[in-house]
Amino acid sequence: MLDLVAKKLFLTKGKGIHEDRLTSFEYALRDAGIAGTNLVLISSIFPPKAKLISRKEGLKQIKPGQILFTIYSKNQTNEPHRMCAASVGLAQPKDTKRYGYLSEYESFGQNETQAGDYAEDIAAQMLASSLGIPFDVDKNWDEKRQQWKISGEIYNTHNITQSTRGDKDGKWTTVFAAAVLLL
Repeated sequence: MLDLVAKKLFLTKGKGIHEDRLTSFEYALRDAGIAGTNLVLISSIFPPKAKLISRKEGLKQIKPGQILFTIYSKNQTNEPHRMCAASVGLAQPKDTKRYGYLSEYESFGQNETQAGDYAEDIAAQMLASSLGIPFDVDKNWDEKRQQWKISGEIYNTHNITQSTRGDKDGKWTTVFAAAVLLL
């Protein structure tokens, strides 16, 4: 039986600007370092025992034409100066034999910090609920984070976010963020 459980993953991001919408996306993939690969969008599980590695280390392990399983977020605008963001949040459990969560989030009007915190919050909420950790969804991010720290069950939360303002001349602007899984 073929084992497709990822052993490593890395986070990457990019942005691209072009008159053509698809080319703008291609430029964002180039900026992220993964344009020469075939992306397969998958659901949002951080595999048990998987190791989060640096972007630099991850990019060294891929080859042109390779199929990459990814959890990614992209957002596009051709509206001049419109703020857009794409983010992937992650939450890892303290027990590495358990799986964690990744989340995808796109927004308009939010900066990198706002979008990143929200994506991270979504991933942490999914992990907390799967671990049976009580939390109040109406509390702000810092209050929820404190609840999770007290539980001792969540090891790490993190995000990768790309945000920018739309091109001043109305060219397509794409923002992209991804978690790339390596088998």
